[in-house]
Amino acid sequence: MLTDLPPATAPAARPAADPAALRAKANELETVFLAEMLAHAGLGAEEGAFGGGIGAEQFGSFLREAQAAAMVRAGGIGLAESLFRAMAGAQDA
Repeated sequence: MLTDLPPATAPAARPAADPAALRAKANELETVFLAEMLAHAGLGAEEGAFGGGIGAEQFGSFLREAQAAAMVRAGGIGLAESLFRAMAGAQDA
């Protein structure tokens, strides 16, 4: 029965990723992380007679994502650099 199995093959090697592409993905991940943290911190939560409503809920995420992207462009919190190094190290392994 075991002789009916096909021979084992080594997994195909993945091509090395472009460092610029890895850096862009790391920045994107940090942006998403920061946008979520800003949302949980209450950024964009409007109160008062002219604040809130369905429009604020729908478009608040765009504002938080734009602010998070600006934070990453300004240097961020260092998460993108850690992610980049981890992804680059995984490519080397």
